Amino acid sequence: MRTDFSIKEDVLDELEWQPSIDETQIGVTVKDGVVTLSGTVDSYVKKREAEKAARSVVGVKAVAEDIEVKYGTTSHKSDTEIATAAVSALKWNIAVPENKIDVKVEDGWVYLTGEVKWEFEKKAAKKAIENLTGVKYVVNNISLKNNIDISDIETKIKKAFERSADIDANNISVKTEGHTVKLSGKVHSLKEKDEARNTAYFAPGVWSVDNELEVVY
Repeated sequence: MRTDFSIKEDVLDELEWQPSIDETQIGVTVKDGVVTLSGTVDSYVKKREAEKAARSVVGVKAVAEDIEVKYGTTSHKSDTEIATAAVSALKWNIAVPENKIDVKVEDGWVYLTGEVKWEFEKKAAKKAIENLTGVKYVVNNISLKNNIDISDIETKIKKAFERSADIDANNISVKTEGHTVKLSGKVHSLKEKDEARNTAYFAPGVWSVDNELEVVY
């Protein structure tokens, strides 16, 4: 079992390793395998990349992210400007269905709502927005809705787990209730837990995933 001190050292090293992150802007604390990130960065992308870096370290059970995004005066954008840019970004992204997503901006926070058929469309919408100047955070409340037959979702997800080189399918239980999938069992890393959730979301007909997998090193 890894100590909190060794986990912290590796998280700091991983932050330093990432070229897009200034590790001197980010504070790291670790307690019982839970990493808390704090500090201030000048873009939402850096905030997201810092969390991603921490989640990739062996021994990390969860990441609590308290990083604040503050833009300089030269890059400040009003909510109206951000909203206009967001609508344009969604329009020009071919992975996002047209006229299906609504955008609201409050103090740099972007709220996305609407309905799409596939998880990749939902993710593409968020990705199109989070790189825009002035965006502090993206709240993705887009829902999934399609007419796919849900009778064999469980079987398809289990087969997808078995095909994956990054997931130990033998330790994961998959249960479905309508369009909701519940994952339980044990995985070897936070990365494997995230990968299992993402894989489950790729199954046609899945609208939500309750990821109750336990990380055991």
